[in-house]
Amino acid sequence: MKRAIVTGVTGQDGAYLSQFLLDKGYEVHGVVRRSSHRGVEDHRLRWLGISGKLTLHDADLADLSSLLRTVQDIQPDEIYNLAAQSYVASSWRQPLLTANVTGVGVTNVLEAMRLGAPKARFYQASSSEMYGLIQEPMQSEKTPFYPRSPYAVAKLYGHWITVNYRESFGLHASSGILFNHESPLRGVEFVTRKVTTGVAAIKLGRATELRLGNIDAKRDWGHAKDYVRAMWLMLQQEKPDDYVVATGVTTTVRDMCHIAFEHAGLDMKKFVIIDPAFYRPAEVDVLLGDSSKARKVLGWTPEIDLREMICEMVDADLERLRRDTLVRHASAYETQVYELSA
Repeated sequence: MKRAIVTGVTGQDGAYLSQFLLDKGYEVHGVVRRSSHRGVEDHRLRWLGISGKLTLHDADLADLSSLLRTVQDIQPDEIYNLAAQSYVASSWRQPLLTANVTGVGVTNVLEAMRLGAPKARFYQASSSEMYGLIQEPMQSEKTPFYPRSPYAVAKLYGHWITVNYRESFGLHASSGILFNHESPLRGVEFVTRKVTTGVAAIKLGRATELRLGNIDAKRDWGHAKDYVRAMWLMLQQEKPDDYVVATGVTTTVRDMCHIAFEHAGLDMKKFVIIDPAFYRPAEVDVLLGDSSKARKVLGWTPEIDLREMICEMVDADLERLRRDTLVRHASAYETQVYELSA
């Protein structure tokens, strides 16, 4: 039985990846940062019905010793580094934390693997945000990077240190440059969940408006389930490499909103308010991925389109609000800065 370590296991991608690996017969070990919220932070794992099927370990990306002990104890075949301070807005407010966790934290995980399990295979979650001020209409593995936020800069460090460890120490270390990927498990601070939660709240009479920022920003959106499959495929290859994972279709926030409101039988124009408070200090106007390499080498293709995904998210948020499990989000979502990071 293969053993895998997943950092960021309680996040959207960590939860779906854990489910995918368990279905593949893996023994899954999740790394979680010690938190006073212990017992509630695994809500995504519980939503998928897998919380009791994997083992959680206390460790922190900022603490090499804890990571090394975990790797030495488990002796994993594969390590997936999905943990990060992943909210773009927070990265401007907490740039040093973002640099230490999202950037230097990758080095700590790689060092723990190099010292404790050098034969393991490593996956780094890179981000389309690294392209920032895009240098080409479609972004591929060869497109120059131009990060536009502390988050994107930190992700770029994590990406290049992965390449460096691969080339310097011969580690099987790959990076997935993932474009935006969403699901019912996406955090409510990200724009898709902010929209679908807002639509559900309006539909149920718990809200009367939805405040958004730049709704003309364009993103390449896919489903997290499709994208974690690409992560696994990368580590099944004989040689490590970097891959763009994207749908190749770009959609505005405005059009994504239309899909959500239409699915709920609502008129978007009656409820959406543009609020300058939700604009970024430095905007990333459009991202569009070229995943030709992943399709050719990995045999990967996305299976869930944007409309299907957004409708699934609206339905899930309607269910949550009806069950009163996320009532606090219904009252708080209007004040949250939305994110467009991958």
